[in-house]
Amino acid sequence: MSECVIKLEVKHNQKHMDELSLAKQTLRLEKKLLHYTGKAIADFGMIENGDRIMLCLSGGKDSFTMLTILRKLQQKAKIKFDIFVFTLDQAQPGWDDRALRAYLDKLEVNYIILNRDTYSIVKEKLPEGKTYCSLCSRLRRGIIYSYAEEHGYNKIALGHHRDDLIQTLLMSILYNGQIKSMPPKLLSDNKKHIVIRPLAYCQESDIIKFAAAQNYPIIPCSLCGSQQNLARVRIKRLLKDLAAENPKIPSNILNAISDVQPSQLMDRKLWDFKAIVNESCNKA
Repeated sequence: MSECVIKLEVKHNQKHMDELSLAKQTLRLEKKLLHYTGKAIADFGMIENGDRIMLCLSGGKDSFTMLTILRKLQQKAKIKFDIFVFTLDQAQPGWDDRALRAYLDKLEVNYIILNRDTYSIVKEKLPEGKTYCSLCSRLRRGIIYSYAEEHGYNKIALGHHRDDLIQTLLMSILYNGQIKSMPPKLLSDNKKHIVIRPLAYCQESDIIKFAAAQNYPIIPCSLCGSQQNLARVRIKRLLKDLAAENPKIPSNILNAISDVQPSQLMDRKLWDFKAIVNESCNKA
């Protein structure tokens, strides 16, 4: 056997081994995501028998992963629930959903890609340089709620993950002076919609690797993608630096949201501090 043939065989075998290794890593990631998604669903009672779930697929890695994991759980679950995929085309420049449509057609899932030009509204209302996320989110949320109500979907699934929850908490504390985040299950203000976040326990790093292996037809958000000075970007960088020193910090923050100690805070709506007295002193 010539040296050239041997090198080709070695290269082929190495490629085969790399593919097997990647497949094993992807399977481990899938099992991990299935575990944490299932745990979140059980812990917070997100999905019940007979639910009609409208899954909001933005075209990003998180919502694609949520769709994959929920469909696998749907196949294994003892309860029955329906999944309808809702994608909102906000008329952003460069939006191209041809690959997305082909992907969803191949999955044979029920879906709609609804066109609503919120992009023009956001650009008109906000001056150049201002962050668009808040207004864009409000407009998107209104459209999502209206569609769910009109078509009888009792649950709305969003793809926010663990890191979104902890970043939102720190943003609220540092920039808004409030302790709040994204609850894994939320009843809307008008009491008509239940929003669920099945990926609440899942780490973004796992989702990134899993999405890359799945080769999803990602659609980037061109509206806000260039706004690199967003508060969330800075918070994300801060958390990354802290986690480099202590890997437990992100999970500790998530635990803090789940284990609130109201008596150790200073919210006068929760406690009448002026009425707190030492009973032994009163007796004396």
